[in-house]
Amino acid sequence: MTPLRYAVESPRSLRTPDGALLRVFLRGPDDAPLTVVLCHGWFLSSDTWRLQVSALFSGRSGIEPGRVRVVRWEQRGHAGSTLGARRVDGGLLGAGLAAVIREFAPTGPVVLGGHCVGGVAVCALAAAHPDLVADRVRGLLLVSVPSGRPAPEGPGLPRAARVSALARRGVLGALAALPGPVEHLRALLPAHWSAHQALVRRTLFGRHADPMLVRECAELLHATPTAVIAAFRPEVVASGAPRFPTALRDVAVRIMLGEEDRLTPAHHGDALARALPDARLDLLPGVGHVPMLESPRLVEERLAELCRAAL
Repeated sequence: MTPLRYAVESPRSLRTPDGALLRVFLRGPDDAPLTVVLCHGWFLSSDTWRLQVSALFSGRSGIEPGRVRVVRWEQRGHAGSTLGARRVDGGLLGAGLAAVIREFAPTGPVVLGGHCVGGVAVCALAAAHPDLVADRVRGLLLVSVPSGRPAPEGPGLPRAARVSALARRGVLGALAALPGPVEHLRALLPAHWSAHQALVRRTLFGRHADPMLVRECAELLHATPTAVIAAFRPEVVASGAPRFPTALRDVAVRIMLGEEDRLTPAHHGDALARALPDARLDLLPGVGHVPMLESPRLVEERLAELCRAAL
């Protein structure tokens, strides 16, 4: 049996109770003994996990072909998924993940991967469905996930961090208040506009990022409707899960953050590690907010470690 047999993904869709239509991609055999479910971050897409998915089927991961099935899905309002509810919170993200698991991974052990608000979805799932996590989740990879610490504009943090956080909150507030005019303005500016790409580089990437990766994420941001960006409330994006569910304390957890991540700085990783004392933390030098693209091999290795242990 060769890895080529599982090279093609099967696209599916799933309707949620609030009316969102979620786009889901499946790869690998239905009867695989382990399912990996991957959740992407805010205004990105599940394609940001593509290098890790390929590694699981290439033989490079050390996992025999046919042993793993991968489910990656688009968060509501992103890529091929529709928004549904006008306001998004952690509970809604967790409900979407639960629906994906029930429909496309109904039995057997599961390894979960969450990037940014994808990690918030995982924590919300564990809070709402602790029995599912206890019975079936065998590993968890949290990449650039906010820890639930107080917002950076609060007292006691550096002035630059407070100013930056307040600016982000103000921008999100403007998007929520005036989505129509903002969308019209955004339509006039191309995704490859140099100032736009410079902002994306500054916000999401480390100093030595590949310009093609910056361009890719700039195009994803430009393609995400203003109403969707605004629907992901600032407190969801910034604060993560206020407390980590007890169910996660018995799961093998790997935490990864870039040392140059400006959205979820390194102190978030320390807070996560304290909340989950058995977790292992990697701080990646020179890497920003999207380690799956900037440091793909190390993320591949950590995900493969969790899969091998689960198998």
